[in-house]
This record gives sequence, structure tokens and C-alpha cells, in this order.
Amino acid sequence: MLRSHITTLVESVRFQQLIIAAIVLNAITLGLETAPEFVGDYLPLLYRLDLAFLVLFTVEIAMKLYAYRLSFFRNGWNIFDFIIVTISLLPFLQGLSVLRSLRILRVLRLISVVPQFRKVTQAFFDSLPGLTAIGFILGLLFYVGAVMSTKLFGEEFPEWFGTIGASLFSLFQIMTLESWSMGIVRPVMEAYPYAWLFFVPFILLTTFAALNLLIGVIVNSMQELHDDTTDTIDEHLLAQDKEQTVIKEKIATIESALKELKRRL
Repeated sequence: MLRSHITTLVESVRFQQLIIAAIVLNAITLGLETAPEFVGDYLPLLYRLDLAFLVLFTVEIAMKLYAYRLSFFRNGWNIFDFIIVTISLLPFLQGLSVLRSLRILRVLRLISVVPQFRKVTQAFFDSLPGLTAIGFILGLLFYVGAVMSTKLFGEEFPEWFGTIGASLFSLFQIMTLESWSMGIVRPVMEAYPYAWLFFVPFILLTTFAALNLLIGVIVNSMQELHDDTTDTIDEHLLAQDKEQTVIKEKIATIESALKELKRRL
């Protein structure tokens, strides 16, 4: 009986809203702790609030463990919450100040608590096979480009292209378009006028092709997840309509039988 009440409580909308509000407030207090000159004498109060939030999250996990028992660990989001809260307990259980920074990981629980965040995260994980394939292709492009740029420009520009590692880092900077023109490409073109024949195709293949493919895979996965959710809702509504139709037919049959009984009486 008690377990049933606790299950109803932890699954209620108000309880979920309380947890979301606590996570957001905890994120704010953790941020304020990084600016002691701003909070002044309120810093001890922030520490006490942080401890209160941790107690709340620990009680929440304990209630879910009691309500769901071993089935608690069958849900990936529950495991995620359990790990985050456990990591948050480490600074208090071990007394290691260096671990206090891990408390900010509690904010990640918003991913599991807010349904919209869960959908986006689920879409990302569903797109991992496609992302892995594109990432492998992107890695090949980087490796080929690093070998070529090292052989072509390494002797003249050892800081940027002297080794495979340096070339990979420089090409990554070029892919992100961070100071790629004035910072790397134009100085190289002063020594090698036709270097643009290497850099322009590389940018087109990585920045404008491969990265857009990554985005496309994620967007497609989100669309498929949305379609599946819509289909599930439609099936549920259809089942409800059929159930209501059957109930109406039974009611009509009962009313007809009552009328027939009244007529005979």
C-alpha cells in the first residue's frame, strides 16, 4: 500500500515540477559559489542550500528505488539519475574538496527530467550509427589531408604542418574557420601560391559537406522519433475510439433490452 502511494507520488506532475525547479535553483547556487566576491557573507548559506538540494535528490532516488525495486534499473534514465546523484555524493562522503566541482553534474539531470530534453537526447543516441559512419569518413579526410599537408608545407611551416599531429590540429582549426585565412592559409600561400588548390577543397569537403551530413543525420533521427511518437499517439487514440464505440454499442443493447422489458411488462 505504501509502495503504491510512493509510486503515485514520484510519477505525479507536481513532483516532477518540484524536481525540475530544484535542479534549476541548484544550478544557480552552484554558479553563485564561483563568485564569492559577489555573494559575500551569503556563501555559507549557499553551501547549506546545496546540501539541502543534495538531500532532496537523494531522497527522490531512494523513493524511486523503494517504489520500483529492481525494475528501477531497467530504465536508462533512472540509471543516469542514479549515477549523477551518486557522483554528487562523493565530495561529502570522501571529504575531497577537489571533487566539489562534480556537483554541477546534477544540472545534467534536466536531460532526464524534462521530456523535450529526453527526446532530443534519444534522437542523438538513435543517430549514433550514422554519426559514427560519417565521423569515420571525416577522420579519413583529416588523415589524408594531414599527410598531404605535412609533405607539402611541413618543411617551410613546421609549426603548423611539421608533424602529423600539428597538421591535424591546423586542419581542425581550418575546418572550424577560426582565423584560417589570415592565420594559416594566406601565409602558406605566400610561399606556395597554389596552396589554395589543397585548402579550398578541404574546407568544402569537411566544413560544408561532412558537418552538414552530421546535422542532417541528427535532424532525420529527430524526425523519425517525432513520427514514431505521432504514430503511437494515433494508435492510442484509435484504440480509445474503438473502445468507446464498443461501450456505446453495449449501452445501446442494454437500453434496447430495457425498452423491450418495459413493453412486455
